[in-house]
Amino acid sequence: MKSINLKIVLVLLSLICISEAGFAQKKRVKSTRTGVTKKATNKAPKTKPDLNAGGNKVDAAPAFNYDSLPVKPPVASMENDNAIERLLIKDRTPLAYEHLREDDAVYKQRVWRDIDVREKMNQPFLYEAEEDNGSQKFIDILLTAIQKDSNVVAYNALDDRFTKAMSKKELTSLLVGTPRYERIPDRVKDPFGDKGIFKDTLLVDDFNSAGITKFRIKEDWVFDKESSRMFVRILGIAPIMVDTTTLPGQAIDKIVFWVYYPKLRATLSKYEAYNGKNFGARPTWEELFESRMFSSYIVKSTIDNPKNAYLDQIPGLKENGILRLWEGENIKNKIFDYEQNLWSY
Repeated sequence: MKSINLKIVLVLLSLICISEAGFAQKKRVKSTRTGVTKKATNKAPKTKPDLNAGGNKVDAAPAFNYDSLPVKPPVASMENDNAIERLLIKDRTPLAYEHLREDDAVYKQRVWRDIDVREKMNQPFLYEAEEDNGSQKFIDILLTAIQKDSNVVAYNALDDRFTKAMSKKELTSLLVGTPRYERIPDRVKDPFGDKGIFKDTLLVDDFNSAGITKFRIKEDWVFDKESSRMFVRILGIAPIMVDTTTLPGQAIDKIVFWVYYPKLRATLSKYEAYNGKNFGARPTWEELFESRMFSSYIVKSTIDNPKNAYLDQIPGLKENGILRLWEGENIKNKIFDYEQNLWSY
């Protein structure tokens, strides 16, 4: 009798084991089909780094906006800030260039010249004022055009042929450097400093527009035989800043970026240049450049220059600045004499 009871118990245990094994197998198959099966690993679970380690509470600083160039947004006046109603400046557009046929261009020379804003005639480039359309300083006008006008693009200064466009992030980093974070006590949430509350503060260097001392322009002088006159067309403008980091103890001129001038004309026609003799009859910046109302000196040309060198790279000229100025005047006279020698009196 005992042996029969033992056999029955063993049979029941076997049936229970078989049923549990089948249920586990069925659950494993179902889990595999639904894709939720996870392999067991010995790795510790990932945890986020604790910024408040050591008992200090830290508030993270906002990310730096690289798409915003270092120019102040314009603040328009709520009243008419003039004795007269000035509406013409808003509707001004530059005149279209006269078409020059390639067959009629019998003479062409390319010239690079620098505009030193520290010269008295170039004071409009340094005019510091705020108007309804923003800062009137020329470098700020240039940066505002790049910021707002999609047609105006900043090109890398590696060459002057407008080969590589710069993003706003690259341009901002070039102008203000790399932003950095500094952890300082939060005196708003922790005025007495006993709670150990800190905040990450974003520090960005201010753009020093006073460091822009020159502007380089690239232009073509073309004599058109159909109209029997010499044309000058500006192709590009580049701000130049003083660099003291490349060569310690020496200040060298460094081109920041290039802008294609023909696409900049529409923006320049909306800004007026400073006129100290008659503030009510100010020319637009587009008129200032087209009328050549600035002082400059030639730093490079294609005349007798097979090595494509700047004047300060030519032996005999790089050591003497006065000789470079004389050579620049000599280049200007050669272009002038070509046109004059075509006429007979």
